Amino acid sequence: MQTLTELFENNRAWAARTVDTDPEFFSRLTAQQAPRYLWIGCADSRVPANEIVGLRPGELFVHRNVANLVLQTDLNCLSVLQYAVDVLGARDVIVCGHYGCGGVQAALQGARLGLIDNWLRAVRETDERHKRILDMAQNRADCLCELNIVEQVRNVGNTTVLQDAWARGQPVTIHGWIYALRDGLLRDLGFAACSSDALEDGYRTALAAVATRSSGRAIVE
Repeated sequence: MQTLTELFENNRAWAARTVDTDPEFFSRLTAQQAPRYLWIGCADSRVPANEIVGLRPGELFVHRNVANLVLQTDLNCLSVLQYAVDVLGARDVIVCGHYGCGGVQAALQGARLGLIDNWLRAVRETDERHKRILDMAQNRADCLCELNIVEQVRNVGNTTVLQDAWARGQPVTIHGWIYALRDGLLRDLGFAACSSDALEDGYRTALAAVATRSSGRAIVE
């Protein structure tokens, strides 16, 4: 049986380096976590959440899935969201996708990959919903990556978790970001919402911004 020895060796080396740099690191880590941020991102192995934003373990609560989707039927994602907001008191929910997303590419190309085709139906629906913007885009794949994030930010805001938090006056802001593999930099898509009213206004503004950025001219849906 293969034991992946090299990974255990890597782990021991990492733990030793960490203690050398910060002797109290693991002692602090065993205390109750209280991260300010929840990261909802893609499962892509090239997009390591903590490293991208320079945060250490315990500072970022993370949920990842293929194409960074937030579906009202996904109890896994919703449970993470509820725990982060209601129990840990997270103040910022970051939905972060990335250019070159394999899930978005598969949905765009209509590829048949098996069970995951059902999961990616949500991305195909975004493609269909914003066909006018996508038809005008200079890079359809990049545009769909951005549109997918905009839709997922809206989905987060429409969950009972966020609606209830906002109704009781809890300060929680949702952000839509995208990561570029080509240079390792994050881009803010300009969609941040801290209330139900701000959610719909931000959604419309973000769609217009994606359309303008992708086509080089303003498009109104």
